[in-house]
Amino acid sequence: MTLSELTIQQKITTLLLVYFVIAFVAIASTLHVSRRLEGGVAAINDAGSERMRSYQIGFLLAQHIDHPSEALTVKIDHVISQFEQTLTLLEKGDSTRPLLLPKDADIRLTLEEIQQTWHQQNKLSVNAILTEPDNVKADKLLKNYSENLKVFVERIDDLVVMIEKSQAQATGLLRNFQNGLVALAFIGTVLLISLFTKMVITPVRRLKEGLDIMGQGDFSIRLPVTSHDELGDLAAGFNHMVKQLQELYATLEDRIRIKTNTLETKSRELAALYETASFVNTTPTTEVLCDVVLNKMMDLFNAPAGVVRLVDPKGLAAPIIACSGLSKEFIAKENQLQCGECLCGETINNEVSTSCNTISIEEGGLLTNQTCKNEGFHGVVSVPVKARQQVIGVFNLFFFQPHVLPKAELKLLETVSQHLGSAIENQLFVAREKEMAISEERNLLAQELHDSIAQSLAFLNIQAQLLQDGLHKGHLEQVNKTLVQIREGIQESYDDVRELLVHFRTRIEHDDIDVAIRDALEKFEGQTGISTHYEFEGNALPLQPEIILQFLHILHECLSNIRKHSKASHVDVQLSHGNDCQLIIHDDGIGFDHSEDAGETHVGLRIMKERTHRINGKLTIDSSPDNGTTICLTLPLATILIEKPSQV
Repeated sequence: MTLSELTIQQKITTLLLVYFVIAFVAIASTLHVSRRLEGGVAAINDAGSERMRSYQIGFLLAQHIDHPSEALTVKIDHVISQFEQTLTLLEKGDSTRPLLLPKDADIRLTLEEIQQTWHQQNKLSVNAILTEPDNVKADKLLKNYSENLKVFVERIDDLVVMIEKSQAQATGLLRNFQNGLVALAFIGTVLLISLFTKMVITPVRRLKEGLDIMGQGDFSIRLPVTSHDELGDLAAGFNHMVKQLQELYATLEDRIRIKTNTLETKSRELAALYETASFVNTTPTTEVLCDVVLNKMMDLFNAPAGVVRLVDPKGLAAPIIACSGLSKEFIAKENQLQCGECLCGETINNEVSTSCNTISIEEGGLLTNQTCKNEGFHGVVSVPVKARQQVIGVFNLFFFQPHVLPKAELKLLETVSQHLGSAIENQLFVAREKEMAISEERNLLAQELHDSIAQSLAFLNIQAQLLQDGLHKGHLEQVNKTLVQIREGIQESYDDVRELLVHFRTRIEHDDIDVAIRDALEKFEGQTGISTHYEFEGNALPLQPEIILQFLHILHECLSNIRKHSKASHVDVQLSHGNDCQLIIHDDGIGFDHSEDAGETHVGLRIMKERTHRINGKLTIDSSPDNGTTICLTLPLATILIEKPSQV
């Protein structure tokens, strides 16, 4: 692997390691030489001290001859011991001081000669002098020792001079190492600066220059790739980026035009989707709804023909509800398409949208008749119309040329079909609600007529028979009495009819039940002459319209019963909003035995209980003969308050 193939990290790491090894070797060599110098200085000092001890031994021997003593002998032995220890240290060295004798053969040889001379000659002479009792002989031995001592000391001087020469050489070597370190620092710094400039700074500067040129709109710039490291990869990436930008800039106008066309198409699709969603919320008839949505989708997708089918209640066939651009023959043949038949019927079963050509359909075996091909269609789109996750129909577009819609456009058609299905389902719900409301009103009207007018007519029928019987028998008193009862019955029936008309014309113009109750009592007092008193407690709360309507119906029923049966002169009505909502109606009439008259035969009470049950309320009746009647309607507030949207 060549240097150019290494990464920047590898190059920098290698250079720093090489530089570190060289510096480490140089510094270690300098430290080694410095230690040698330090040890050599100690060796010079100890070798010099050996000269002094040699002369000290001779001086002490002379004193011993003149004035022998035990203390002097001990001192001579001590000096001799120090002398020998120093010779041993010079030979072996001492790393703790440090003391190092230069590793030179001549120095080692000289030291050995000094040691031999001492042990074989001088030390023997010293011992002989110390043990000689005769002073004359001792002086003679001392004289010979002194002559030999001069030669011995000269040899020690030679050792010191040799060590000093070695130290001088080591000092020169240390100076050379130090000069080398200075040169290494200078050369290494220059070399590192040069290498970093070549490897990092120059490529980065080229990259910056390239960016400046590219920023001026010149995409022809290319950077030289001189290495395979990160900066080389960066240069190659820059070249690739500039090439891509050059190609993009060259085709920018075409891309903008394509994007503009795409945005215009999307805008048209969103506008069509918005218009369709807005239209389906206007609740037109199903036929008009399907026809308008079909025409909008045909215009949006440039389809020459289309059809909307809805599955019949039995789920067997899918008759055409809306169509455009189709011949009468096509409509006649396809109007009773069976579910599972052809592509459209198969869409109903598998609930999957399809956009394909009629040729591919024939090859797949989905087209079971030749109607589409005979009509000249070669492209078909079939989308299921769903409501509550169930297929209720199918939406088709036809093309004379082979045409397959992209997924996005097919998804748009699915969304429109879902809106269409929801709108159709909502229309069915509205129709069912109207039917249920009409049925409920009819049942209520029939119940009211049966419980009031029908009974009155039955009474009048009996009275008419009594009148006829009285006329045949000539009982004028019975006839007059019967005529009075018939007249009263007719008047009561008339009053019942008027009351029913008022009852069924009741409308809630606002959600203020307090005002509605006041209006009802005012009309009752004006029609019957019975005085009324109304009291409201608590805070006015908004109630659901259905709750207010049932409250008023129950109030009207109570007032009707009071008018018919109670013979009351005063009515108290109280509405309170506390923990519960309560409507209390009390009259001072004759009352009745609730335990006997509150059964199913009492029509008014049964009607009030049914209405109370509709709104999940509770109705209590308190009445006894000659003590009036109190009726209390109770509703929990949590079940009747109108839910209001939270305000942010």
